[in-house]
Amino acid sequence: MYDLPADLPRLRTLRTWTAMWVARIDEAIAAAEQQEREKRQGEERRPPVPDWIVELGIGQGAPPSEIHAGYCRAAGKRRRAIDRDQARALLADGIRACSHCRPDTDLGVLG
Repeated sequence: MYDLPADLPRLRTLRTWTAMWVARIDEAIAAAEQQEREKRQGEERRPPVPDWIVELGIGQGAPPSEIHAGYCRAAGKRRRAIDRDQARALLADGIRACSHCRPDTDLGVLG
């Protein structure tokens, strides 16, 4: 009828084997759902991208070295978020603007 063996011992073996695989599949589904929940929670808790960032140099006081738009991938790891007025003031003070994201153009500080 269904390509299954007719004898009871082999049917029970197939039933055990199938139950084992269903349990393994259920465990894999639960693990994948947990990963998706954790990923979604991480995205919800991630702080928003700042509008502007200042890249900081090394040494005493970590002086500002370059201004970037918040989304810029060229910014180094030593950085902090700044607001629009701070970015404009730093650019006016001669801090270099990133040549990739061009914050000086967006901020209207050309020079």
